[in-house]
Amino acid sequence: MNYWLVKSEPDVYSWDDLVKDKKTTWDGVRNFQARNNLKAMKKGDLAFFYYSNEGKAIVAIAEVSKEAFPDPKDNNWVAVKLKPKRKLKNPVDLATIKADKRLANMVLVNNSRLSVQPVKAEEFDWILLLSEK
Repeated sequence: MNYWLVKSEPDVYSWDDLVKDKKTTWDGVRNFQARNNLKAMKKGDLAFFYYSNEGKAIVAIAEVSKEAFPDPKDNNWVAVKLKPKRKLKNPVDLATIKADKRLANMVLVNNSRLSVQPVKAEEFDWILLLSEK
């Protein structure tokens, strides 16, 4: 299993929207590196759901329910389907992530603008522990 982080905004598409919808097409990604990350996602992979401007925090976990397919808005790009897995007990904000030496090499810390990014298993597990505090 691989781990990821996908970014959204609560006023654009929130975690509550995903829970209400039960699934969504994660499309509109227009960055080559992020597109490659979408292509690498496999069914069953888990992705942190992150609010990138308002809140700047990981708030939940989504699951990849369908692997990469042509983006319905532009066939030159790809999309995946996500479904809700669970909300974190407590959000883990960017300041906490940046302050933690165990997460110093996390893509979110070093390339915070990338909208779809890989997360190492140990980073994923550590953030889950941080969310329990």
